[in-house]
Amino acid sequence: MNLSSRFLFLAVVLAAPVEAQESFRVELGRDGRTIGDMRPVFLKFESRPLPAISPAEVARRYQRLFETSNEPEVRVDALNRLTNIRDRSGQDVGYSPEQEPEIYEEVLGSYEAILARGSFSGRLDELLYQMAKAHALTGEAGESIQRLKQLVGLYPKSPLVPEARFRIAESAFANGQFAEAETGYRALLGGEGGEALKAKARYMLGWSQFKQGEGAWDRAADTFQTVLDGFLPTAESIRQVPESSVETIDDTLRVLALMASRTQGLAALDQWFDSGSVRPWEPLVFDRLADLYAITGKYEASVAVNEAFHRRYPQHASSPRFLAQIVEVWQMAGNDRKVRQARAGYVAAYSPAPTFSRLEPREQSRWREYARWLGDTSYEAATGLSDRGELEASRPLFAEAAGYYETLAPRAANAGPIWRLAGDARIQARQRHEALENYRTAAYETGNYSEAADAGWAAVVLQRDRVINEAGKELEHLAAEVDQFASAFETDARVPGAQADLAARWLEMESYDHAVAYASAVLKRGDAAIKEQYAAWLVTARVRQAQQEFGLAERAWRQTLRLVDSSEPDVLRPDDRDLILKQLATAVYRQGERAAETGKVAEAVAHFRRVGQVLPDAEIAIRGRFDAANTLLKASEWQSAVNELQWFRRNYPNHDLARDIGKKLVYAYSQSGQPGRAADELLTLASGQSNPWPNKLRAAALFHEAGDTGQRDDLYVEYLATGPVPARAEDHIRLQTMRHRLLASTSDRDRVRAAIVDAELASEWHSADTLQWSAASAIVLGTHAAEVFADIPLNHPLAESLDRKQSALEAAQARFAQAERFGGEAVRSEILYRRAELYRELAQDLMASEVPAELNEMEAMQYQMLLEEEAYPFEEKALNLHAENHGRIAETGYDDWIGRSLEALARLHPGRYERSIRWMSGNAPEVNREEGDDA
Repeated sequence: MNLSSRFLFLAVVLAAPVEAQESFRVELGRDGRTIGDMRPVFLKFESRPLPAISPAEVARRYQRLFETSNEPEVRVDALNRLTNIRDRSGQDVGYSPEQEPEIYEEVLGSYEAILARGSFSGRLDELLYQMAKAHALTGEAGESIQRLKQLVGLYPKSPLVPEARFRIAESAFANGQFAEAETGYRALLGGEGGEALKAKARYMLGWSQFKQGEGAWDRAADTFQTVLDGFLPTAESIRQVPESSVETIDDTLRVLALMASRTQGLAALDQWFDSGSVRPWEPLVFDRLADLYAITGKYEASVAVNEAFHRRYPQHASSPRFLAQIVEVWQMAGNDRKVRQARAGYVAAYSPAPTFSRLEPREQSRWREYARWLGDTSYEAATGLSDRGELEASRPLFAEAAGYYETLAPRAANAGPIWRLAGDARIQARQRHEALENYRTAAYETGNYSEAADAGWAAVVLQRDRVINEAGKELEHLAAEVDQFASAFETDARVPGAQADLAARWLEMESYDHAVAYASAVLKRGDAAIKEQYAAWLVTARVRQAQQEFGLAERAWRQTLRLVDSSEPDVLRPDDRDLILKQLATAVYRQGERAAETGKVAEAVAHFRRVGQVLPDAEIAIRGRFDAANTLLKASEWQSAVNELQWFRRNYPNHDLARDIGKKLVYAYSQSGQPGRAADELLTLASGQSNPWPNKLRAAALFHEAGDTGQRDDLYVEYLATGPVPARAEDHIRLQTMRHRLLASTSDRDRVRAAIVDAELASEWHSADTLQWSAASAIVLGTHAAEVFADIPLNHPLAESLDRKQSALEAAQARFAQAERFGGEAVRSEILYRRAELYRELAQDLMASEVPAELNEMEAMQYQMLLEEEAYPFEEKALNLHAENHGRIAETGYDDWIGRSLEALARLHPGRYERSIRWMSGNAPEVNREEGDDA
C-alpha cells in the first residue's frame, strides 16, 4: 500500500498538457534491486515554439524534399526542419518514432559527408546535435556523446550547449560515473539554459549525488529540496501539479524519505529542514517517510513521524491527515487497541470548536466517523460488562461513550439520536443530571428528530426519579419538565399520564392549587385514558376535601365512583370502590357538619341522613344519623330530635352511640316540658346500671316536677332503705328533703319524723329548711310523747305509775329540747309553753292521784298534803316557764304561744294574771307543721 502516492495524488490537480512534445526520449532505466541500481525515471526535452503556420503542410513538403533530394546538405536540413516542426507543433507529422531509427541510420552518411567536406551552409552546432541524436537513435551512444562534446567544445555559445551538457551528464550517470555526472549537471546549472532543462538537471544532480553513497546524501538532500522548491513553491502549486511533473516530484519525495529512513529518521528531517517555517512540500516528505516505515513494518517509527509532524505543526492544514494516518498505520499493524487510541487522539485534538472549525470538510467527516465509532464501541463494551453484572466497571465506559456522543452531536447532521444515546449512556453511568440535559437537547433542540417525544419523555421519567429520591425543589423541576413536554408534544398520549402523576405529587406536598391545576389539565383533554381520568378526579376530590370544599369534593368522588363502576376490572380495581364510597360518605358528612356549624339545621340534617344512602349501615352513616339528632337537639327542635333519637335506638340498639340516646332523650323530654317521660328514660337507663341511683334520683326529681308523687315517693323509700350516708351538705339536704316529702304520703309519719330528727342530729351540715323540718318533726314527736305522758294515770302503787309518767315526761322533754335546738328562737315560745304544760299536767295529775284506800282519814289528809308538796315544785316550774314565755314579749313580741302561756298563767295565778284586756295577735309566726310541706 503506497500511502504517500494516495496522499499526493488526491491533493493535486493535474495541469493541462504541455505545448509541445519532447524532441527525443532517452530511457535510462528504472530502479534496480539496490540503491546503487536506482535510476531516474525520464528526461524530456522541448524546442522553441513554431510559427503560426500549418505544420502538417510544411512537414509534408520537407518530407517530400528529404525523400527526393540526393544532396546530403539538403536532406540533412530537410530532416532537421521536419523534426523541429513535429516537436514544436506537438502534432503527429513527419516520420513516426518507429521510422526514425531507420531514417537517421540512412542519413548518417550525409552527416559524415558534410563534416568530411568541411563546409556547411547551415549551423554546424545544429549539425553536430543532429548527428548526436542520429547516433543515439541508431544505438551508437559513444559516438553520440562525442558529437555532443564536440558541440560544447567548438560552440560554447550555442543555444544547444545546455542540452548537450545535459546529454553528456546523463550519459555519465547511465554509465555509473556519478561524480562526473554531478560535475556535468552543475556545469549546466551554472551556465545558460532554460529553466525547464535546469529543473531536470537539478533533479538528476540530486540523483547523481545520491548514487555516490551516504557521504553525499546531505548534498543530495539539499539538491532534492531545491528541486521541490522549484516544482512546489506554494501551497497552490501543490494543488496544480502538471501531469508531466508528477512522477518527478513523487520520486524526489521517495528518495528523500529513503535517505532519512537509512540515516537518522526524524532527526535527519530536523537537520535538513528549517524549523522556523514549513515549506509547502515538507508535509509530503513527512508523509512519504511515514509510509516507508509503515510499508516496511516499522509501525512505531511510522506513528512517530506522523505524531512529530502534528506536534511540530499543529496548525498546518495537513496536520489532521497525519493524525488520521496513525489510525491507518495501526490498522495495518492489526493493533486494535492502538487503533482506538489513535482515533481517540484524533477526536480529542479537534474536539474544541475553534480547531474543529478549521478542519477541511473531509476531515470533519472523518472526525465525526471516529467520534461515533468511539462512542459506539465504548457503549457496546460497557453494555457487555453490565450484562455480566459488572456494573461498577461498566460505568466509566458508559460515561466515556456519553462524552463522545455529546461532542459529536452538535456537529452531526442528525443530532437527535446521538443526544439521546448520550442521555442513555449517562443514565447507565449514574450521571443523571448530564443525562437529563442530553434528553432535553434531543427532544427540544434538534429540529426534525422523529423520536424527539421519546427523548422528552425520558427527561420526564428522569426528573420523576429524582423527585422519588430527593425532595423539595425537585418537584418544581419535574413540573417544568412535564410542562415543556406537554407544550412541545401536545398530542402525545403520555401527556395526561404525566400530568396526572404530577397532580398526585403536588397533592402529597399539600400544594393544592398546583394539584388541581394539573388534574384539571388532564380532565380537559379528550384523549385521557380512564386510569388517567380516575387519577385526576381522585386528586381533585382529595384536594377539595382537604380545602373543606365538601360539595365539590362530593362531585369529584362521584366521578371517580362512576369511572370505577363503568370500567373493566383489569383497568380499575373494584376494591377501590369501597374506599371511594367511604370518602364520598365523608364528604357528605362534612357538608352536614359545615351546615350545622352555620346554623342551617334542615340542610345539616338532610346531609347527615344522606350519608346512609351512600354507605348504608357504615359507621359514618350511623354517626351521621346520630349527629342529625344532636343537630336537632342543639337547635331546640325537641320533638324532631326525640323522633331521630328513637329511630336511632330502634335501628342501632347495640351501637356504642346508643348508650347516650337515653340521656339525650331525657334532655329532650326535659327541655320540651315532658318531665315524666324524661323520668321514665332515666329509670330505663338505671335498670341496666350497677349503681342506678344517680339516674333514679334524677327520675324522682322529674316525677316530683311532673306531680307524680307516687312514683317519686316509691323511689324515695327505696333509696332511703339503702341507708345512704351523706358525704356532702348537698347529700344531707337531698335526703332530708326526701324524708320531708314522704310525710305527705307515708302511713308511719312518726318513723319518718324520727328519721328526720335523727339525721339532723347526726349531720354536720344543716340548712334553714332541714333545721325547720327537723324542729317541726321534733315538736310533733314531743307532742305525741306529751300525749302519752298525759294518758298515763297515777295509780297505786304510785311509785310505779309515777316512774312511767316520769319516763314519758323525759321523752317529751327530750323532743322539745331537740326542737328548740333545731328551731332556736323561732320555736322557743312554743317549746316553753309545751314544757310548762308538761309540768302543770304532772302537778295536776299528782294532785288528782288516787289516795290509797287503806289509809284512814288522817293518813289520807297527810297523804294528800304530801301529794300537794310533791306537786308544788312542778307547778312552780310550769308557772316559771309560762312566766319566762310571757317575759319574751319584750324581746320578740307577742305570739300565739305566749298568749297560751298567759292563759295558763291566768288559770295558775288568777290574781296576778287574770285580765279583761286581750293581747293583739302575735308578731312571731307559728312554726308550720303541715305534713308534706315543701317549704
